[in-house]
Amino acid sequence: MNCAAVPADLLESELFGYEPGAFTGATHAKPGQFELCNKGTILLDEIGEMPPALQAKLLHVYRPAILPRLGSRSIIKVDVRILAATNIDILRLWPPSRLREDLYYRLNAFTLQLPPLRERKEEIPILPETFYEPHAEQYARPPASASPPLLGRRAKGTTGRANLRG
Repeated sequence: MNCAAVPADLLESELFGYEPGAFTGATHAKPGQFELCNKGTILLDEIGEMPPALQAKLLHVYRPAILPRLGSRSIIKVDVRILAATNIDILRLWPPSRLREDLYYRLNAFTLQLPPLRERKEEIPILPETFYEPHAEQYARPPASASPPLLGRRAKGTTGRANLRG
């Protein structure tokens, strides 16, 4: 779930779900993403963009893993592995970073830092194969091929614009 793409006032209901009457327009119960991901994994992308008040509620999902739906007095137990991603260097921007320190330390059990793709250009040609071929099989179509500009190469007589063929 992209925490930056969902408006802050909707993010809580998307993550935790809600009960009828929790807010205007809530006519039926809706499970949240944590509930839907029970016994699985959820990816919280752009975690640093999550409002601080919601970050505090996110701490409740950790030991014991309980969460209330909006408008509910009961709690739901969940077993969810949380992956968090951000494109900013949180430690470099600390303290101005919007990520709560206590949440950072709970999330930071294992850190994987990847350099930007622009610094790993040799990996670009692998990406079309990885993504195009399975979909070609799934939809019984010939595999698409990537244009040289998309692969970071310049073909003779081209404008340099990237496109897909297939």
